[in-house]
Amino acid sequence: MITVHHLENSRSQRVLWLLEELQIPYEVKRYERDKRTMLAPKDLYEVHPLGKSPVITENGVTVAETGAIFEYILEAHGAGPLMPERGTPDARAVTYWLHYAEGSAMTPLLLKLVFSRLPENAPFVMKPVVRAVANKTMDGFVDPRVAEHVDYWEKSLEETGWFAGQHFTLADIMMSFPLEAASTRADLSGRPAIRSFLERVHAREAYQAALQRGGPYAYA
Repeated sequence: MITVHHLENSRSQRVLWLLEELQIPYEVKRYERDKRTMLAPKDLYEVHPLGKSPVITENGVTVAETGAIFEYILEAHGAGPLMPERGTPDARAVTYWLHYAEGSAMTPLLLKLVFSRLPENAPFVMKPVVRAVANKTMDGFVDPRVAEHVDYWEKSLEETGWFAGQHFTLADIMMSFPLEAASTRADLSGRPAIRSFLERVHAREAYQAALQRGGPYAYA
């Protein structure tokens, strides 16, 4: 049976959701973030050398990184209707979004998070300087990059409401986290396709079941 090493408020929520969609039995081992640093606990280093989540284990196999976990589940258990027929444009689109979600989409969102927190973590006498530098960086570089990606998502969703073809697929589960993160770090007003997407996926029975198994999730 698959064990999901699940860190609260993290990308691993998508793994729970995928397993619920596919009705694959699994166990959850929960980990809580450090209340001060918000980093993962040391226990995760016993599962994977980088101490990151998500990580799954099954029959002596350990797989880290969300995209790699999705591919492992697809290979070992199948993905049914969530994966279009191989060789089709929709299948290639799924592969693209699986890589894009972590390879391109999360980078500016992570920068937004880091620079927004820099002033509060700076020494008191340095706060004004750090705040000025952080704000200039966000205004001049980070925010425009985030806006580019948000516009790209909106356009990609406008035609069908999904990221890869006419139906809900693995791509939509994978892309949920960048969109959820953007809901707290970017302006989504005037982006009805994105807002509709989030409302529809949050209402899915499997999504709600994953929340119950995984515990509190700030982005839901």
